[in-house]
Amino acid sequence: MRYNNLMEVVLRLMKSLIDAINGDAVMTAELELILTNIYDNKTPAIIEKVSYPSLKPFASWFNDLLERLDFMQKWIINGIPNSFWISGFFFTQSFLTGILQNYARKVLIIFL
Repeated sequence: MRYNNLMEVVLRLMKSLIDAINGDAVMTAELELILTNIYDNKTPAIIEKVSYPSLKPFASWFNDLLERLDFMQKWIINGIPNSFWISGFFFTQSFLTGILQNYARKVLIIFL
């Protein structure tokens, strides 16, 4: 859900920027600031609010986002992978907690 929310924000902003650059929409101060940030290779604040923590410049952040989405897509298509890219998750602690809970349930059933 967090990746879906992030992608909605990124796609909406990029569409608004393209429309403003093409002259199909008004270039607001907010869009101009976002465009300046992207030009300076900084992740815009509005994206950082809904994004995972990262200190990477915008170009590297965007490539990282594409890799994370590819990992998730492969997981959906191919099923559970043999190994996980832990840093590819938004909140790794919740993923690790879920693994521990599943393991505890499995072990508890064996001992009952």
